[in-house]
Amino acid sequence: MGVLFKKVLIANRGEIAVRIIRACKELDIRTVAIHSTADAQSMHVKLADESVCIGPAAVKDSYLKMSAIISAATVTGAEAIHPGFGFLSENADFAAMVEEHGMVFIGPTADHINMMGDKITAKKTMNKLGVPIVPGSKEGVETTEQAIKSAKKIGYPVIIKATSGGGGKGMKIANNSDEITHAYKIARSEAKSNFGNDQVYIERYLKKPRHIEIQILADQHGNVVNLGERDCSIQRRHQKIWEEALSPALTSKERAYLGKIVNKAIGKMGYRGLGTLEFLYEKGDFFFMEMNTRIQVEHPITEMVTGIDLVKEQIRVAAGFALPFTQDDIKFTGHAIECRINAECPETFIPSPGKIEVYHAPGGYGVRVDSHMYQGYTVPPYYDSMIAKLIVHGTSREEAIARMKRALQEFVITGIKTSIPLHLKLVDNQHIILGDYDIHWLENNLSHL
Repeated sequence: MGVLFKKVLIANRGEIAVRIIRACKELDIRTVAIHSTADAQSMHVKLADESVCIGPAAVKDSYLKMSAIISAATVTGAEAIHPGFGFLSENADFAAMVEEHGMVFIGPTADHINMMGDKITAKKTMNKLGVPIVPGSKEGVETTEQAIKSAKKIGYPVIIKATSGGGGKGMKIANNSDEITHAYKIARSEAKSNFGNDQVYIERYLKKPRHIEIQILADQHGNVVNLGERDCSIQRRHQKIWEEALSPALTSKERAYLGKIVNKAIGKMGYRGLGTLEFLYEKGDFFFMEMNTRIQVEHPITEMVTGIDLVKEQIRVAAGFALPFTQDDIKFTGHAIECRINAECPETFIPSPGKIEVYHAPGGYGVRVDSHMYQGYTVPPYYDSMIAKLIVHGTSREEAIARMKRALQEFVITGIKTSIPLHLKLVDNQHIILGDYDIHWLENNLSHL
């Protein structure tokens, strides 16, 4: 049996830092917030028990500066560090550094982060563990000639991806042999500039897949559960905008099949903590893409349909506690939807930082807002544009959509532009209402919206 931490440092900012602080408070754990000079007035700094400024606005000098974060944790006497998502959350060197300094990294081991961080290694590992993968190159593709040969073997269209990539960077599609050379060069160039690693691989490009991901939670005692899937197919440039739990596309039989193979694979890995396995789903088939070894942005919708606080369980598992439930205890109730509210123009998607003049969050039954916003807060121009997550839960998908529409209409943010007008169009769209969409749907229909 584990012992809960007395103090946790949150190595992040924004709404996820607020979310973690709230979970810690309910567990009677003291919290330390870190912040850049640009985030001195952020909500997470105001809510934490202590705060430490670790550098200027630039992320490389603050939220990515491992030595400064470790120093802040040491000086404040933190026993553990929660990395949130983004920044250093999937950095194996940081996880190892935390442990080397006698603190607990609230996440998986550095070895598992490394294993899943490289997409080729991740796919090889999952394939050996019985998880289906997209047909593609088994190793990194080093030359143009190899790219041409691999694409021909796989069959067009193909997609070239950075092995260390994410967020749509270092990804290019080639529809025929005339396009492969140029796409390969551009993908390598983007991979190098964004991730410092120009290695790429090639796989079959599925034309109308859905993005289905499954949430898992494993403790240090060999127990593994999955908490169902999320449908994250409404995307723009590989960035999720609208997410649902459970997926309107899957049958209960498909859900059980996916959960069974994932539980088995994670158990064999000896994994600990939260994790999300992402799949492409097309015509009844699942193809593993990658595993995120951290809490996900869209975790609230899983919490809404299962009634389980994922952040609390993540902290308990890191402290050595066994899971208090088994797979048979996991029940799904109703339907949940999350809309990511970004500080950006809803037509051009150009970021819109600035001072929030009026902020009024929606409320009522089944409505949740995760945000670090408040009236008078100034959204800085240095970080990700997401400023809030609007989450709703209903007894049915129809009720959840109606509730989301009502909540979006209540949500008031002035002084900056936000993506709320785009979401208001989505809730009225017949394809969305019917659940008839794939990962390309939004980009193909933006001009109509």
